[in-house]
Amino acid sequence: MAELRRQIRLYLLMRGAALRGAAQYRGNIAVMVLAGAVYQGSGFAFVGVLLHTFGTVAGWRLGEVAFLYGMRLLAHALWLVTLDGVGQADAAIREGHLDRMLLRPANTLGQLANHTRSLLPFGDLSVALVVFGVALTVADVDLSPGSVAFLLLAVVGGALIEGSAAVLVAGFSVRVPDTWALRTVLFDAFDTLGSYPLSIFGSGVQRVLTYVWPIAFVAFLPASVVLGRTGQLAVPATLGYATPAVGVVLFTLAYRFWRRQLRGYQGVGH
Repeated sequence: MAELRRQIRLYLLMRGAALRGAAQYRGNIAVMVLAGAVYQGSGFAFVGVLLHTFGTVAGWRLGEVAFLYGMRLLAHALWLVTLDGVGQADAAIREGHLDRMLLRPANTLGQLANHTRSLLPFGDLSVALVVFGVALTVADVDLSPGSVAFLLLAVVGGALIEGSAAVLVAGFSVRVPDTWALRTVLFDAFDTLGSYPLSIFGSGVQRVLTYVWPIAFVAFLPASVVLGRTGQLAVPATLGYATPAVGVVLFTLAYRFWRRQLRGYQGVGH
């Protein structure tokens, strides 16, 4: 436990230093946050146009889709704000930065997470808070203490699920020089499929996106439980409560895979 506390403290110190470094350029802060907000905001604007045209998506009204979209975006922003550098692992390896990280008395993944200083995730976070906040006032959401606690845990679980995908790709980066294609496929799927009610698909696709590629756990399943829309699920409704546990398990497995891959790391050029 003492070692774990030390590593967490080192991570927080590195994260603070990275953000302070990025904050030195005030114009850059505004541009990067605005860029992230515009990108994510345009995605939700498309959803709004779709719902304005058709009224509902698989029976989900605008407020409910906004709740789902905001929940997924909160999870997405949370993992980016804390671990964004992990998504650029292949570049860090090609440029030799990982070699230096391995020599320092700090967790390698924690160093990698703080390797980049992008402020784009804060634009994602700002849109997520706005969309989710508005959705809470529009959709019929249970805001009892138990429901709020579950929502917070579900968002953290969703962030761990997306983060585990980034750590998994980082592990492959140790062996593969360029993982751009794999990274693009994984995160485009989270962005695209995770933002809509998966009940638009057949039961077979829903099961694949639950048991094989766990995108449904990020927002769709827990949102279905909170909104009382479990009747359209092709999987047991109780799985909607499993997002926090699934996130912890997947992130732990991805981290172990990353550590195992590091054992075979030979350095740049080998």
